[in-house]
Amino acid sequence: MNIHAIKAIYLFEMARTWRTLMQSIASPVLSTSLYFIVFGSAIGSRMAEIDGISYGAYIVPGLIMLTVLTESTSNSSFGIYMPKFSGTIYEILSAPISALEIVMGYVGAAASKSIVLGLIILLTARLFVDFSVAHPVWMLAFLILTSVSFSLLGFIIGIWADSFEKLQVVPLMVIAPLAFLGGSFYSIHMLPPLWQTITLFNPVVYLVSGFRWSFYGVSDVNVGFSLAMIAVFIVICLGIIAWMFRTGYKIKV
Repeated sequence: MNIHAIKAIYLFEMARTWRTLMQSIASPVLSTSLYFIVFGSAIGSRMAEIDGISYGAYIVPGLIMLTVLTESTSNSSFGIYMPKFSGTIYEILSAPISALEIVMGYVGAAASKSIVLGLIILLTARLFVDFSVAHPVWMLAFLILTSVSFSLLGFIIGIWADSFEKLQVVPLMVIAPLAFLGGSFYSIHMLPPLWQTITLFNPVVYLVSGFRWSFYGVSDVNVGFSLAMIAVFIVICLGIIAWMFRTGYKIKV
């Protein structure tokens, strides 16, 4: 295991975050704070409780997941796309570093950014609503697993994309809608039976539900099933990445 190479990639990607704090950290936190103000304070004060939890507190896990999903995907995809765009990817591929070590460096950095961002938003939410965390260890575990899994997805998107437009298609046109429709702002039990069934095909439902369980002990789906879905998603992403490196898909050509 080439620890020095992993560390070099990781530190380079993290340094880019500190150089762009307004875009990487401040902007997502500000956007999420506006959600808390509008949905949590203004609208939430006029809505009934959900599962015995005030609406403002109920949406806290969903809003954190919404930001973590989109930022994990965007950070990881941009991180691997830029070496492709500038041509420095060939220097990385020719270096004595394996595909696994490359993935660990880029995905590790993207996941770290998202975890830090999620924790900052968690602290910021205290300024707007009162909430509790029933299972802090599981909360952190879900945050880490979600960040890693969607950073892997972002890595795939970064390799697949051959333009900046394509780089933004999946996060904006797929991830964000799935997050909004995945129970971030409501319980899926509030939907008609048909739509409840359809919603269960949305993978984000299991992430949001499991994360919300770690806060309040309530969930729309079984927590064990949520963890299993995350594990399956990670395995699928790792399989696709392994195939990409093995075949050189949009990397070596």
